[in-house]
Amino acid sequence: MTSSSTQGIKTVLHPVADLAAAKAVYAALLGVAPQTDTSYYVGFEAEGQHIGLVPGGGPQGMTAPVAYWHVLDIEAKLAELTAAGATVSEHAHDVGGGRLVATVTDTDGNVLGLIQDR
Repeated sequence: MTSSSTQGIKTVLHPVADLAAAKAVYAALLGVAPQTDTSYYVGFEAEGQHIGLVPGGGPQGMTAPVAYWHVLDIEAKLAELTAAGATVSEHAHDVGGGRLVATVTDTDGNVLGLIQDR
């Protein structure tokens, strides 16, 4: 193993069909109002976790919730994961504010998300 360890799962994104309805449900669940509230993304911060709602699965076409592991070096972690048998689904790219995201699929078809904050 290398030194590009994870900082744990801190972000989970959920694809939703009706953003307004989902926002009400997650606000009730988490007991907080959204921190980010746009037509293309609603995000909540609760107890050190970020819960995001993505209408229609977003440009990445999510069909199920995706847990995002926070890492120190996203490219190194992608290299480790692909060497271990994972397949890159979404290459690392900046989503704003210096945040890089990527996804891989494990050998059973599960999607794993990665986030690096610069």
